[in-house]
Amino acid sequence: MSASPYAPERMVENPDDCLWYHTTDLPGRGIVEGQWDLRGGEDDYTGHVDLAGRRVLEMGTASGHMCRHMESKGAEVVAYDLSEKQPWDVVPFAVIDVDAIIAQRQGLIRRLNDSWWYAHRVFKSNARVVYGTVYEVPAAIGPVDVALYGAILLHVRDPFLALWNGLRLVKETAIVTEIVNNRHAPLSPGDPAADSSIGRPSVEFLPDWKIGAPLDTWWFLTAEVIQAMFGVLGFADTTVTRHTQKGSYGEHEFFTVVGRRTFGSAVGS
Repeated sequence: MSASPYAPERMVENPDDCLWYHTTDLPGRGIVEGQWDLRGGEDDYTGHVDLAGRRVLEMGTASGHMCRHMESKGAEVVAYDLSEKQPWDVVPFAVIDVDAIIAQRQGLIRRLNDSWWYAHRVFKSNARVVYGTVYEVPAAIGPVDVALYGAILLHVRDPFLALWNGLRLVKETAIVTEIVNNRHAPLSPGDPAADSSIGRPSVEFLPDWKIGAPLDTWWFLTAEVIQAMFGVLGFADTTVTRHTQKGSYGEHEFFTVVGRRTFGSAVGS
């Protein structure tokens, strides 16, 4: 019999020892600030997919705000994320000490995992978590009805491989939410300065070797390229919506692509 993919429960007592990616209103403590405050925008984030009674694989759970929201909608959630045992997908600029940066990030990952476990306890969550890379999602998780990729594809070296690894387990619905590239947005409708990538599958490679940054953001992806990837992987019936979410540097526009499986079947189904 193969070993269980699920991480053993971890007791975390002090929220101040945690790294909070999501702004969270903790029982008996109050609000702790995170990089993203998704409160009130959760249904937009998941494309308004009906999650009641669904088994959901959440890729990139971080502090678990969306994990707990999906539970509140009646889902059984399997959360997935890195632990300190897996390397962060740092851009390997030749002018930096990549190993030192990865080692530093591993300490941050441990504290981020701790925020999930602290919230898991105080909110009495029933979700389970699996730790690993997006490139080796274990088949032992078993088939799921839905997978959510919440703004993680821009942070991984190979977004298509990351999608394939998770979606091969999905029976019904794939959801990808990503930040909209507004760096070249038009000044007004029809302005010729509009981003030429709008309306077609495209990606923008972000690492700039001249400044050695960003370290952990690789791409801007259009909704159309996500739809194209979905089609290759058997999720050809797609819808796209846009919404705004609150971040630590103000509001940001996001898109969510929902894909329904039209070809193939999930591993283990």
